[in-house]
Amino acid sequence: MLNTESRPICPLAGECGGCIHQGVPYEEQMALKEKGVRRLLQKHHIDETVFEGLVPAISEYGYRNKMEYTFGDLEKGGPLTLGMHKKGHFMSIVTCDECQIVPEDFNRILKATLEFCRERGYSFYHKRSHKGLLRHLVLRNGVRTKELLVNIVTSSEEGFDEDAFSAMILGLDLDYQVVGILRTFNDSVADAVIKEKVDILYGRDYYEEEILGLHFKVNAFSFFQTNIEAIERLYADALELIPNLEQKEVYDLYCGTGTITQLLAKRAKHVYGVEIVQDSVDAAVDNAALNGITNCTFLCGDVKDTLDSLKERPDMIVVDPPRVGMHHKVVSMLAAYGIPEILYISCNPKTMAMNLEQFAYLGYKPAMIRSYDNFPLTKHVETVVLLSHKKTR
Repeated sequence: MLNTESRPICPLAGECGGCIHQGVPYEEQMALKEKGVRRLLQKHHIDETVFEGLVPAISEYGYRNKMEYTFGDLEKGGPLTLGMHKKGHFMSIVTCDECQIVPEDFNRILKATLEFCRERGYSFYHKRSHKGLLRHLVLRNGVRTKELLVNIVTSSEEGFDEDAFSAMILGLDLDYQVVGILRTFNDSVADAVIKEKVDILYGRDYYEEEILGLHFKVNAFSFFQTNIEAIERLYADALELIPNLEQKEVYDLYCGTGTITQLLAKRAKHVYGVEIVQDSVDAAVDNAALNGITNCTFLCGDVKDTLDSLKERPDMIVVDPPRVGMHHKVVSMLAAYGIPEILYISCNPKTMAMNLEQFAYLGYKPAMIRSYDNFPLTKHVETVVLLSHKKTR
């Protein structure tokens, strides 16, 4: 049930490109999101009668456990800023120190980091000249464990006082415990957090989390779900849709750090997790060992290229693709197995609807579609779809 705590409209509403529904009553947000999903289903000729609507958020505020902030300026030549890109202005950064969808510790660390860097006169990395020191600040936290990981991303330019930065962070009055402070070096021209070298300035390079009774080590660069309470509910609901997992060979594709892989493995005969990011695969292997789960195997590679290397034919397939959805060749490859059901978990209803339309041509139609408002105030929607082969209907 939604936590109905009310807050004033964010002072950056209209400037920050994140929370597009600031000031919109929650019921109206729900209606807009559900209407958007229905529109996409109609556009791609998906049977709407199996759509169960949108499940309300658990909490409207403070739910994100990861944020990537960018250093820059709001106006050319202006003071240093740290936060998000200004809506419609790629080169401008607005300082987001009162963000409502993150824990208050994130706002405290952002404010303190910005003050620390301004006092020392540090420059930010310019996207056009490719010169400057400061690039990003990445904060992650364990909701169940109350652990915090701080990662400041800079170029290799000299002058950053690592000891003073660590002492400043450790001296803050925070709700959570800082378990690691990292400095990542990135001289790439891409405006993204890229790991070229990492120094641990304090503690460790991971935090710990718990989901549905399983324990996870989440390192600085591994993908992990950003709303823990919401994803626990979604995973529990999704697993209930899979009939008779016992003694089944299961493929978990786009598995990330292996969260749902291990939940499946608690019931299945064996689960193969496929993920393209090596850091996530390494974390998945470690986490399976941490939880004493031995009946899952993790493979690093693109799903399209890796499926042919799997010798065991699947009895069940679970997919949780990134926002770009699944490549059309992957959809064809999965449909070719001809298994009774495929479970599709989506973070982007647009690409999901495109994939579902192709699945329909190949004999798979939704038996159930349910969306979840796991990211209130933003445009994002998660959806679970159980696909059924025509031979089993």
